[in-house]
Parts: sequence; structure tokens; C-alpha cells
Amino acid sequence: MIKAVISGTGLYTPPAIIENDELVEAFNQYVELFNNEHADEIARGEVAALQPSSSAFIEKASGIKRRHVIDRDGILDPHRMTPYIPERSNDEPSVQCDMAVAASKEALAQAGKTAADVDAVIVACSNLQRPYPAIAIEVQEALGIEGFAYDMNVACSSATFGLQAAVNSVENGAARSVLVVSPEICSGHLNFRDRDSHFIFGDACTAILVEREEDTKAGQGFEILGTRLKTKFSNNIRNNFGFLNRADESGIGKADKLFIQQGRKVFKEVSPLVAETIQGHLASLSLSPDNLTRMWLHQANLNMNQLIARKVLGRDASVEEAPVILDEYANTSSAGSIIAFHKYKDDLKAGDLGVICSFGAGYSIGSVVVRHR
Repeated sequence: MIKAVISGTGLYTPPAIIENDELVEAFNQYVELFNNEHADEIARGEVAALQPSSSAFIEKASGIKRRHVIDRDGILDPHRMTPYIPERSNDEPSVQCDMAVAASKEALAQAGKTAADVDAVIVACSNLQRPYPAIAIEVQEALGIEGFAYDMNVACSSATFGLQAAVNSVENGAARSVLVVSPEICSGHLNFRDRDSHFIFGDACTAILVEREEDTKAGQGFEILGTRLKTKFSNNIRNNFGFLNRADESGIGKADKLFIQQGRKVFKEVSPLVAETIQGHLASLSLSPDNLTRMWLHQANLNMNQLIARKVLGRDASVEEAPVILDEYANTSSAGSIIAFHKYKDDLKAGDLGVICSFGAGYSIGSVVVRHR
């Protein structure tokens, strides 16, 4: 029987950083401009006045302190409030390809492998900058990998769903090893004019190499004991941007063509569903929450993660048991749980168990139970 192992991980972090105070200053300037421009309509009750934001509100609501982004100047311009990411010619690597290559090279180096050892690339992320040709095939070409590649999107659960696809390919013999890459440019679909969500996202890219156990060194990496996926349809997190938008001009530029969510409903509905999924997954592997050394949870909201960990463990989790990267990176969609895994895995000992779990729009939940070799 072929067993699948995570042998290496990589991370690309954009150098530009936006602190909460900077983001709030730009947002509040926009609020002032809007309220002044629409003063008469606001006075007549025809338009609701916008309310300012604050760093204290952001940190209390989410646990976020700063975020890395591809471009900060466009975001912090109160007249624009959108990142400026210039289009590239078809003969240049795409932005997501560049991010993916950087993260993939680190994952390969960590695993002690080269492109010649890889048979497949899966680009799994919440937003793709074009429908085709697949970003994954572009990454495959840029790295010099033979074999096959494809894109997939399950929103914030894309990386864990991609991990299951990689495990399946390795264990059924379709590939010796598979790169799962998540180039998340979340700032591109975030409405920086919306007080309830303008602070949520950042940009980053992760990469994971999944290999056959027999192709790795003794004690290297993490054996994948099992994966579990769950989806349940909900409109509470949605983005309606797509190629059909041009077919109805009335929808162009509307708020629903960017990220929108009903945050309180998401918190209430998703938290117990995630905890139940993890507990059920562990039970199916004849494991209990007490067996876990670490939980690398999706990095969307600190309060949500603390609640999920409490429901799974039956007690509050320590920061060692459920590490947080949210304060530094904000929500990086599917990359979040993998960033946590990348940064907080090297201290584990042989035999230690952990779960990588992501969750988000769909609703979608992906759980991956691993054991340090």
C-alpha cells in the first residue's frame, strides 16, 4: 500500500505591509469624503452616512493587526481603495505564477527534491486571475515539471481540498509527487470601502509537496493519516464576479462583485460544523482530540478559532496547540492554515499528531490529519 507524506512546505510573503492604523486612516478619509459629497442626501434621509472604523474595533473583531499585500499604495489611496496590479503581457509570467514559483522552490528545497521528482501541480486557491490556460499549467511550465496540472477553487478550503486530490494521486499511483500551491491575492476581491470587511484579507502564497513515503528519508515530513471533506451550500459568504457580468450592465461595479459575507451567521453556523467535522474525522481514524499535539486552523478570525478549538478539545487551547498567524498575515484564504503549518511544525517530535483544517465559503471544510514521522 502506498502512503502519502508531506515532505516540504514553502511560503511567499509579499514585502509590502499595511498596519491597522494605516488602513483605518485611509478608510476614514474615504468616509469623510463620501459623507461630505452626499451631505444633502444624508440630511434628507435618502443615503445612510458611513461610519468610521478603528484599529481597536478591527483587533477586537478579528485579532488582525497587519497584513501583507501585493500593492499598498492603491489600497491606501482614499480616492481609489483598490490595489494597483498592472496587467502583464501574455508573454510574461502571471502574478500568481510568480508567487507560486517562489513558494514551490522553497517547498522543493525543504524536501530535498527538484522539479524532475514532481509529476503534477495543483493550483488551489479562492480566486484565479483568468479562466484559462490554467495557472497550474503555467506554473508547471515555469518550474520545468513533466506530467499534468490543473486549477481548482473551493474558496478558503482550496488548499486542503487540493491536499486530498494530491494524496489520491499519490496513493493510487497516478503521480510520485504532487505540488499543491495556493497563490492568494485576496486584496484583489476585497471591498476596502466596506467597514465590516475592509480589514479582513491579506496576500500570500503557500506550497506543499506530497510524496510517496518510500521516496522520502526516514523521519522526514508528516505522514497523512487521512483526509475528510465536507460542503454545505450557503449564501452567507459570496462573490458574484464572473464572465457573465458583462451580459447585464446593471450589475457592473456592484458590491456583490467583490467579497461579501454575513459575518455573524458564518460564525454561528460554521464553528460547530468545523468542530464536528474534526471530531468525526478523528473518530474514524480511532483517534481522540486528546491525541492531538497541534491544530493548524484556518486563519480567518481569532475568536472563531478559539471557539472551534474549545469545542474540539473540551477546553481552551494554548497558543502552542493552536498557533496563530492571523495577526501578522490577516486572512489569506486557503493559504492561512498552511502558513500556520509551515511556521509551526518543526518543533514537533516523531509520533506527534496534528490536524490541518480550513473552512469557508461554500460552506466548505477540509480536514487533514497528519503524524510526524
